[in-house]
Amino acid sequence: MFKPKYPIPDVYTPPTHAAAPATRQESAPATRPAAASTALELVRSKPLAVVAGVVVTGAVLTSMFLAIAITAGSLAVLAVVLRSLMNNQR
Repeated sequence: MFKPKYPIPDVYTPPTHAAAPATRQESAPATRPAAASTALELVRSKPLAVVAGVVVTGAVLTSMFLAIAITAGSLAVLAVVLRSLMNNQR
């Protein structure tokens, strides 16, 4: 029900003689590359797993960026404190 049915593509065959009518040949539908078809099959067979994978990947990346931001902020505060301590020693 949800699989689209594509028409068979037309294939041009040049006429062999100027007076002879062109014959129409029916060909098999074009095949998809293996990687694209396996990705599509995965999405069609397990959509919840794909959504869960995207959500987990987003959560991991967000937590990594947050850890980097917290580290950068703490290093900036440390630099200000050290600068203040060094200026007071002179």
